[in-house]
Amino acid sequence: MQEYLHTNPILYDLFIIAFSIMVTVLAIPSILHVARERHLYDDFGSFRKHHDHGIPRLGGVSIFVSFTITSLLFGFADKSLPINYLLTACIILFAMGLKDDLTGVNSNTKFVMQFIVAAILVVLGNIRLTSMYGIFGVTELPYFISALLSILLIMLIVNAFNLIDGIDGLASVTCIMVNGTFATLFIYMKHYELAAVALAMVGATAGFLKFNLSPAKIFMGDTGSLLIGLISAVMAFKFIELNKFTDTNMPAVFNAPALTFAILIGPIFDTLRVFIMRIASGVSPFKADRNHMHHRILTLGYSHVQTTLILAGLNALSVAIVLVFGYVGNSALILLITGVSLLFNWLITFLTRSKERENLALRNLFA
Repeated sequence: MQEYLHTNPILYDLFIIAFSIMVTVLAIPSILHVARERHLYDDFGSFRKHHDHGIPRLGGVSIFVSFTITSLLFGFADKSLPINYLLTACIILFAMGLKDDLTGVNSNTKFVMQFIVAAILVVLGNIRLTSMYGIFGVTELPYFISALLSILLIMLIVNAFNLIDGIDGLASVTCIMVNGTFATLFIYMKHYELAAVALAMVGATAGFLKFNLSPAKIFMGDTGSLLIGLISAVMAFKFIELNKFTDTNMPAVFNAPALTFAILIGPIFDTLRVFIMRIASGVSPFKADRNHMHHRILTLGYSHVQTTLILAGLNALSVAIVLVFGYVGNSALILLITGVSLLFNWLITFLTRSKERENLALRNLFA
């Protein structure tokens, strides 16, 4: 099978996508049936929800099952990716996410379990960033700093995907874009095993998206959003590390850190923005609110699909900036992408306040 992967990578990858889509599509009707029988619905009374009827939030079960079966069945053996530690981490996150979707898990428990999962990947699996790759003048990192930074970044990315799962299709489309882009880059670099792992997640999520587009029949819940965040983080780390300058390695992609930042900018920027705003307001950064970017765009009158496409477009624009202006270096590109995101955030703020003033004027007019 490994020989076929290297001799016919495109056909092999297409088969992986098709197989993982099929598993998800076959699994979801059964999950919907169980959810209806057991009344396992989302809390549609929550102030953060945009639906007026109960919807099951166990779609992540199908994503986990599809990704795990595809990964095990096709045996993605690769010395650069310890699949045993990766699947161990996935199973732990799956168990925690499932409990959260069914009965709830407090934030402290979530934090501890995410730390354990990240530590398994970093310490045991050695999936970590070993350098800052010259960004802002920093290169090699001591092991302790490297491990701690890697654990924190994994936790950030995992939570970032969890937090963008607030409207129909957004987390799914973002996952497909992120892992599809990494898969394309791995194929270009001839790291077909890593591409296969990313595509297994793409297929699993694409199959789920069929049932998650507005009007959604099912949500992925924490079971799914935590998992896609974890796989996205691992793919990001492996992509950056494989393009590291060493005495024996010449990178295939010279701006890998900036390109990775651009690929993940959507969930990362939104998470950091809301965390900073919550802390500045004197509340816990983990306190739920309706200040996420997708919530604010919805208030402008856009639909779930339109909002998802707008945010996907911002992601695509960031990637295009790196590809076009790659000659300016990682540090400048990261600042440029951050600037574009800040400008977009200002635009949304300006439009939101303009609409609020317009609505206030109309209320005063008819008062």
